[in-house]
Amino acid sequence: HHISFVPRRVWTCAAKICRIYEEWLSGDSAWSIQDALPPGATVLGVVLSSDKTNISVMSSNRMAHPLLISLANIDASIRSKSSLHAYLLLALLPIAKFTHKTTRVRSLLQDWLVHQALNLVLAPLKTAATVGIMMSDPVGNLHYCYTPLVSYIADTPEESLLAATGPKASPITTATSKEFGDDYCHPPRTGEITLAAIRTVCTQHPPTDYKNFLKAIKSLRLNGVVEPFWKDWPLSGPSDFLKPEPLHHFHGMFWAHDAKWCIAAVGASELDFRFSIIQTTVGYRAFDEGISKLKQVTGRDHRAVQRYIVGTIAGSVPRKFLVAIRALLDFRYLAQAPSFTSQSLERVASALKEFHDNKEAVLRAGVRSVSNWEIPKLELLQSIIPSIRHSGAAM
Repeated sequence: HHISFVPRRVWTCAAKICRIYEEWLSGDSAWSIQDALPPGATVLGVVLSSDKTNISVMSSNRMAHPLLISLANIDASIRSKSSLHAYLLLALLPIAKFTHKTTRVRSLLQDWLVHQALNLVLAPLKTAATVGIMMSDPVGNLHYCYTPLVSYIADTPEESLLAATGPKASPITTATSKEFGDDYCHPPRTGEITLAAIRTVCTQHPPTDYKNFLKAIKSLRLNGVVEPFWKDWPLSGPSDFLKPEPLHHFHGMFWAHDAKWCIAAVGASELDFRFSIIQTTVGYRAFDEGISKLKQVTGRDHRAVQRYIVGTIAGSVPRKFLVAIRALLDFRYLAQAPSFTSQSLERVASALKEFHDNKEAVLRAGVRSVSNWEIPKLELLQSIIPSIRHSGAAM
């Protein structure tokens, strides 16, 4: 009862005026993929996740790069709970140290290796997505299944690695660094756009001519990967399977940017004092020493700080600065809902627009070291609403 195989469109009433987006199968993506498959075929949406992890400081800072797999067909309420083991370890991606004298070339070779490893590990899934495969469901019924990649959960640098883009280009849209602060969503960066750019550079310089190849490929804001693992994966492209997700793009962005702006605007000692005297609710974390000197902060800590930040900075920052911070928090809270309607999506869009209407107050407060909005995670927020319509609530 916790897995479904049929795409659906859900409405609030029989008049079909207001649509509901919840599970992946309720979004437009599952519907369009099903239309592209042969009659009677079953779509199994592949969900991948990877993140470089420091195993232990005691073991010489050794790193692991696990690749996990799950199914989008499994109910989100099950898939989101680690204790229910809806994700399985598929592989440990290699973390190699190359000996080439140039740092840029070593980085290029590491990126190539990750994509080659993914290509090798995921080859059976790509074959099944191309020609299909007979599989049985939990009750023993046979289905002719296709396995497109519908979501790859990763942090922002790894998303760029997977999409074969450089750090100054969005992995999901065609936006570049100077456009990250725009208040609208740029066109999607489809796989065809990236592959065409790679082919153009490869005709000019062979990839083994590292110096000239890197110079040419970086000018197009790509990272130099010439064989992306998703190249021959049908019905799958970076603009489709890379999606903003709460841990890195909501909580991580808050701690890396919003919290730092507030510390700079109020002053570290003053903000720490305000946090230290908060009467915390039972079950919520207290910050007796403040937040400016916190180390090894977890996602749970990020969420705890967000609960108090508006109240602690009120009265010490300009009104529009406060409105901008509160609007970003509203946006993040609203965008984490397990279910959306057309009206609730309008509220999400309105919160993000309110931030953009007031964001200049952040620059005027002098809390950013640069007077621009070249923040990749800020640009990714524009993809939240299209992603919900496309694939349901955030995974």
